[in-house]
Amino acid sequence: MSYEYKNVMEILVEEELKNLIPSMEGCTCEQCLTDIAALALNRLPVKYVSTHKGELFSRTSTLRLQNQADIIVALTASAKIVHENPRHDEA
Repeated sequence: MSYEYKNVMEILVEEELKNLIPSMEGCTCEQCLTDIAALALNRLPVKYVSTHKGELFSRTSTLRLQNQADIIVALTASAKIVHENPRHDEA
């Protein structure tokens, strides 16, 4: 059997960010979206799970329901910061 570990919060933040993009103000270039996700992840608790490949989906679903509001708050605050301080114009 092959086991792995993963910070499920990364998956949840990426999924929620994709859902929020249509309603976001400001730039949605790859640099800004990456910055938003990174800032949000720094505001959220790490949720590592050890799982057999293929079981990650069920754990992700459970944690999504438990953490969705916190993720949205973190993404919204992070998007505001990135919108006010974009890095995509840097050389």
